Amino acid sequence: MPPIPAIEDLSITLAHYLGLAGTVFAIGTVIALSKRNAVAVLMGVELMLNAVNLTVLAFSRFSAAFEEGGSAPLEGHVFVVFVLTVAAAEAAVALAMAVLVYRRRETVDLDRFNLMRG
Repeated sequence: MPPIPAIEDLSITLAHYLGLAGTVFAIGTVIALSKRNAVAVLMGVELMLNAVNLTVLAFSRFSAAFEEGGSAPLEGHVFVVFVLTVAAAEAAVALAMAVLVYRRRETVDLDRFNLMRG
C-alpha cells in the first residue's frame, strides 16, 4: 500500500476543477436530453450552468493576474453572480410556466406539450 502524502503535498490544480466541471456538465447534458419531465430538464440545464460557473471561477482563480498581483481578480466572480442571477430568473419563469401547463393539461411530460403550436 502506498504511503499517504502529507497535506502540504496535496493541491487542487486547474485540471481538477476542469475535470469536475466537465463531469457535471456531461451529467447535466445527459439529464437535459434524456428526460421527458420538464422539471428534470430544468435541473439538467441548471447543472450545466453550474458547471460553467465552476469553470469561470477556476480560470479566475488560476489566472496569471492572481499569481503576480497577490490579490484575486474579481472579474470571474462578478460574472458568476450575473450568471446565477439569470439562472435563478430562468428557473423561476420556467417553473411558473410548468405549473401553468400542469394546471391546464395535467402533465409535465414534454412529449405531450402542444400549447405552443398554432
